Amino acid sequence: MMKTILLLATLCAISPTAADEFFIVSSIDAAHSRLILKRPTDVTVTVRVTAGTRILDEQGKERHLADLRAGDTAWITATRGAAGELTAVLVRLGPMTVEELQRRYLSAG
Repeated sequence: MMKTILLLATLCAISPTAADEFFIVSSIDAAHSRLILKRPTDVTVTVRVTAGTRILDEQGKERHLADLRAGDTAWITATRGAAGELTAVLVRLGPMTVEELQRRYLSAG
């Protein structure tokens, strides 16, 4: 029973939601607490990382900005400030499945 609960909690922690977006980490600017990210559409985005940003690996374990590498793929939930800047609330490392790619980027309508 406990293993089932842990598995479900892990799956919930890493499953994409409608509120997050998929990115490829292009570079990490640790000195300024920023991630330079690329969307699958090749658009580059800068996202601020704060002390309140949670970073999780594919197993749902806590990670730090220093653990990220260029080329990592991540699902990011962010807020937009008054000036338009993005601040990451949650960074979840993990791949995009073919099904998710089709649903988000290739579905008709």
